[in-house]
Order: sequence, then structure tokens, then C-alpha cells
Amino acid sequence: MATREGRRFRLPQRNPDGPAPDTRRRKDERTRKQRVVRRAVWIVALLLVACLGTAGCAYWRLDHNVSGIDLSKVLTDADDSGELNILVMGSDSRSGDNGDLAGGDTGGTSRSDTTAVVHINEDHTKAETVWIPRDTLVDIPACTDGDGDTVPAQQDAMFNSAYSEGGPECTVKTVEQMSGLDLNHYVELDFSGFVDFIDDIGGVTITTSEDIDDPDSGFDEPAGTHHLDGDEALAFVRTRHGVGDGSDLDRITLEQQMATAVIDQVTSRDLVTHPKQAYDLASDLTKSLTTDTGLDSVSSLLGLGKSLTGIGAGDVTQVTLPTETAPSDPNRVAPKDPDAGQVWNALKNDRAIPSSIVHDQRENPANSSASK
Repeated sequence: MATREGRRFRLPQRNPDGPAPDTRRRKDERTRKQRVVRRAVWIVALLLVACLGTAGCAYWRLDHNVSGIDLSKVLTDADDSGELNILVMGSDSRSGDNGDLAGGDTGGTSRSDTTAVVHINEDHTKAETVWIPRDTLVDIPACTDGDGDTVPAQQDAMFNSAYSEGGPECTVKTVEQMSGLDLNHYVELDFSGFVDFIDDIGGVTITTSEDIDDPDSGFDEPAGTHHLDGDEALAFVRTRHGVGDGSDLDRITLEQQMATAVIDQVTSRDLVTHPKQAYDLASDLTKSLTTDTGLDSVSSLLGLGKSLTGIGAGDVTQVTLPTETAPSDPNRVAPKDPDAGQVWNALKNDRAIPSSIVHDQRENPANSSASK
């Protein structure tokens, strides 16, 4: 059971007679914090690579853990040493070990709980990551589901319904249509994989300046500092109605805060020099991964991971896709133009996402006071 610390945590009081904060400085500080968050996916990838290179990792056992899906009809072949677009998705499936995790009812279906496009530049020296809010209204093209049945096209549908109705192929086609990108790889992680990963690294510590009580996700903690185990960490990143305005956009900021906590925990522990811990971590990760058939082996994952070792923390940019309230539904969002188009055009042309969009990111409602 995870321990909780700092229940009497209090924020420092601002001097009412002091000078007003400089807006631009605050934005720069938030940008710096956002850049720290961007390291998470690379920390996990490099940790897996390092683990696979240690004597304690049983390569042949790990190789049979990864599940592969044939997406050759929708993905574009590419040399992994060149420019790449990778679709990374977290599923809210309740099948298997996921059944009792994170609360909520999906009605027997699986949806894309979290989706991000990771663009690796041609020289493998930079990466741009774009998170897609699941409540975004998009046009979903006709596709073929996992049973080989045709799923008809939909207009003005929620983005995460592409996965629930058509699976990975429909999600890939939807992202390609809305972005204009050719996707090269697909990686999916489920709830149980996330929980096991957090437990394997010894839990994570998060601090909030607001009380959070979300019966749907199961996260209920007062403002303060808390050390979370895997189940609690999953409840935290799935919190939506317990803080902020209840939007998916606010939930994404909690996911970004969790990514920062993962970085802090991983870098504080020398996991890769401990074979047993390294093997447990690699085993749990590979058992929980579903990839396209181009990545469904340890050798393929290892090769991709090694090709990313030249990308440092300062070389990764992350944004949430710019959105605005959808004209057809005030409870949904739609891609905001021209900003959303600028983001996708940057990736298509192997350029950095415009700094103006990076700076204009949403604050975390659970920790907004601490960032002011």
C-alpha cells in the first residue's frame, strides 16, 4: 500500500504588497516545466533498451511477450533510421487484468483513452509530440475492424470512437486523415501495463494545490504531496471530474504532471544496474504492449530504441493539439485553425512546432496555484 505524505501541506502566501508577476516570465516558466514533462516517453524507451542489454534480462522470454497487429494496409513503410511518425495510444480496455482498474464503465468496449503522435526528425536528433484530446470531434473514414468487417465512415464523431468501433486500423486512418501525416508505427499500452510499470519503479510522488475527489476514477486526496502506487497513479491520470472544469483538456494536464513524476522517480533510482528490477520492468512493459507487426519483437523495439538514444530531454517538444469549443456541441472540442494546421504542417515538413503554440498551453488545474 502506498504511503501518503504532506497532508498538512500549505502553499506559501503571496505578499499582497509585492509586485505583480510578469506574465511573460510565468509563461516561460510554464514552458520550462512542460519541457521537463516531454522526457517521460524517452525515459521509458531508453530504460527498456538498457534493460534488454543487461545480463539479467531473458531475451527469449521477453520476445514472446509483445503482441503484434498487422496494420500494413494503413501504415507506411519507413526506414527506422530516418523520419518517423509513431502513434502511441493508451487503451481503456477492461479486458483481462484491466477489469477492476480505474473505475468507470465502458459498456464492454475499448476506447483510446490517451493518444499521441510522436514525430522523429530525419536525423533522429529531435522529436515533436502531439496529444489528441479524446473528446475532439473529427471525421472518421471507413475502415476495417479486427474481425474483418467494414466500419462505415462517420462525420463529426468523437475521436476515441474510432478505436471503440474500428480498433487500431480505424484510429490510424483517422489520425492520418485529420493530420495529413503518413504514420509508420503503432504502439499501445493498457491500464494494467501502466499500473505494473509504476509499481516496478517504486511508485511516484505528486503534489497538488487543490483537493481532488473523483468517484469515477477513484482518486480522492486532499491538497498536498502524496506517494502513489500503480493503482492510485492510474486513478490520478484518469481523473476528470474531481478537479478543474471536467474537460479532457484538464485531464491531459494531469497526465503531463504524472509524466514529470515518472521522470523524477526513474532518475532517482539506479534501476538499469539492477538486473532483477530491470527484468521485471522490461517483462511488464513488453507483456502490456501491442504494436504493429513491424515492432512486435524485442529486436525491433531494441533497434528503434537505440536509434533514439541521440535525442536528449531538451530535444523533445510536446503540445496538446490546439482546440476550441465545437460549434455543434458545447461539451466537445474541435481542432482550432489555423493553430492545429500549423502543428500538423510542422510535422509534415519535419520542422519544430511553432514556439507560440508551445508557449500557449493549458495550466494544470490541480496545481495551478503552485505555478503562479
